[in-house]
Amino acid sequence: MYARVATYEGADSATVDEAAQNIRDSERPEGVPATQFFFLTDRASGKVMTIGLFETEHDLQTGNETLNAMSPPGGGFGKRTSVDLMEVVAHMTA
Repeated sequence: MYARVATYEGADSATVDEAAQNIRDSERPEGVPATQFFFLTDRASGKVMTIGLFETEHDLQTGNETLNAMSPPGGGFGKRTSVDLMEVVAHMTA
């Protein structure tokens, strides 16, 4: 399994709420073969992290290319400060 972790700084709460609702209401974007997606925020600092999980390295690369071509929602989402592509070496669910 592989993960794409993107970090944003300077997001405002209203834009985070809008983006979260859009994610909940929409289908997975074409070209993003993620098996799971997490959208995390620290509202106090304006930090947002998105984590997409992918079955194969090829799926990770495909998703990364698609996501890099997309724009973050609204002007209040802040600036993307990093994108890391990683192998998941352990995964646990409750």
